[in-house]
Amino acid sequence: MINLERIKLLALDVDGVLTDGGLYYGPGGVTQKFNSADGAGIIELRRRGFHVALVSFRDFPATRRRAADLGIELLCLGTDKKAAVIMDICRNLSIGCESAIFMGDGLLDLPAIRVAGIGACPADAHPAVKAECDIVTKNSGGNGAVREVVDMLLKDLSNG
Repeated sequence: MINLERIKLLALDVDGVLTDGGLYYGPGGVTQKFNSADGAGIIELRRRGFHVALVSFRDFPATRRRAADLGIELLCLGTDKKAAVIMDICRNLSIGCESAIFMGDGLLDLPAIRVAGIGACPADAHPAVKAECDIVTKNSGGNGAVREVVDMLLKDLSNG
């Protein structure tokens, strides 16, 4: 059983975690589809005092809008240095990296998964990512995978 008591930060990749990884191109640029259950879970997690961060290689206006809608203020978009970002966020929050979960799906996420106390990924993550994660969700990215992890944290909180 994974001990979630120490967790204070849930840091998330965006494409393939909060979304299904699809990028929808139109005349107005790129749009993304987000899962409402994931969003509701994030709002509840923040209400309970957890920090939530979005850390992504891409920086799309839709991601910034989603973060604003959910009240997520910890954003680092347009970076491939995800492990360094996690360390910086933890330092700024005065918590150790062992108090963070990083949830990612691709090879670019592996350094951040390794530096976080707990690594998580959706069911459809790259096999090398799944092999290194403590938590592999039943749901795929953009289809409730984040909500699964949030529910684990909330259940642990209510049992503690």
